[in-house]
Amino acid sequence: MKKINIIADKNRKSLFLKKIIKKINLSNITKQNLNIVIGGDGFMLKTLKKDKSSVKFYYGINSGNYGFLMNSFSKKNFVKRVNNSSNIKISPLEMNVRTKTNLKKNLAINEVSILRQSRQAAFLSIKNKNKYIIKKLVSDGVLVSTPAGSTAYNLSVYGPILNLDSKKLSIAPISAFRPRKWKGKIISNNSKIFIKNLNYIKRPISAVADNVEIRNAITISIRINKKIKYNLLYDKQKSLDKKIKLEQLRKEKS
Repeated sequence: MKKINIIADKNRKSLFLKKIIKKINLSNITKQNLNIVIGGDGFMLKTLKKDKSSVKFYYGINSGNYGFLMNSFSKKNFVKRVNNSSNIKISPLEMNVRTKTNLKKNLAINEVSILRQSRQAAFLSIKNKNKYIIKKLVSDGVLVSTPAGSTAYNLSVYGPILNLDSKKLSIAPISAFRPRKWKGKIISNNSKIFIKNLNYIKRPISAVADNVEIRNAITISIRINKKIKYNLLYDKQKSLDKKIKLEQLRKEKS
């Protein structure tokens, strides 16, 4: 059966747009199991991670700032735009963090950030399965990004922009101190990344999956969970892959 849910953030603009959309005749929408999500990128990430169903579709409407994961709203031809939207499937990163007391798991659609927790730089080792990517990185942290998240925090730390169909992940250092010239690495999305805090007593770190933080991490394992596939809908002229390619062109010009 066709089912349409309208999910809105609790700010004034999102609730106002929800009222407008409720007045539109949505009976001609042909998409099945559709969630219309009104908010910013953060709200979309939060909404997706609440439900790991691979049969639901998410059409985002931006009421935040940049709204990279969202569509712009126009009341005119709204139903037609939803019906003609293209589907992008993305799988999240799965992060497992071990602390002194427990093991915690979280999903990240954009990136996993490993950040120093004190005024001292972090001492990290990074492996892909059993092979070292780098034996000792002294930095403010490191970022592991999906293609969908490669234009977000990853781009701010000068990580590479990845095409959605690249089947790659980006590992980018955050303010690398030693070795200074280490620029990070692009790896296969079949990789299993293992990050260890080499001095967790004196130099604590936190692990952040999108916007969920776990403090005092000792080891962090990261991999793509391919069993989960989120269906994101985009207006054809502004699909997620086109937005990423536009950011690549901007980076080349800068």
